[in-house]
Amino acid sequence: MDAIQERLFSLKDETYRAFHSRLIPNIPSERVIGVRTPQLRALAKEFAGTDAAADFLAVLPHTYFEEMQLHSFLIAQYSDFEETLDAVNRFLPYIDNWATCDQLSPKAFRKYPEQLLPAIRQWLAANETYTVRFGIGMLMNHFLDERFAPEYPEWVAAAESEEYYINMMIAWYFATALSKQWDAVIPYFRAHRLSPWLHKKSIQKATESFRNPTDRKLYLRTLK
Repeated sequence: MDAIQERLFSLKDETYRAFHSRLIPNIPSERVIGVRTPQLRALAKEFAGTDAAADFLAVLPHTYFEEMQLHSFLIAQYSDFEETLDAVNRFLPYIDNWATCDQLSPKAFRKYPEQLLPAIRQWLAANETYTVRFGIGMLMNHFLDERFAPEYPEWVAAAESEEYYINMMIAWYFATALSKQWDAVIPYFRAHRLSPWLHKKSIQKATESFRNPTDRKLYLRTLK
């Protein structure tokens, strides 16, 4: 067992392991150690830039869920955009759960969002479930405010899939877009442009959100 894996097992919490295993049902419980996210983030800061981290990042796939989480948190420490993009592209095909996908949030992408768009187009066209989900998440996180453009919801709607974890992210995107870009996105619901499942799920999420005022929630319920 290498140094990083030893540290992970030293932080093992059986009660948390049992709880968290239920949140990622597609991951066998024997692949979950039971380490809390703040501890994993602290470990990433401790090991960032070390030879141990370089060796760890060079080996994919990992065995344990927490190793996947730690990998994503180590990538998040990078400051160079191209280095980050290379590391993310190498990692994405191995992501096998929603938690690792959604918690992969590189700071370099926050600093250089415009350079992300070509990569997002590639991720949305990928064959891997969590690569597509990640691409949608990047549009939601970085391009729903001042950088928004009307074509972005079109990209997301076109990513509709048979994959549950892709469609859940699409619904999350549109629910968030309704709170931030109402005028641009409400036509999708008036015209029922999304599949019935996505239409209903997006409205459900939007009406449950504290971001939307009551009058909009009432109106959305009439569109179900």
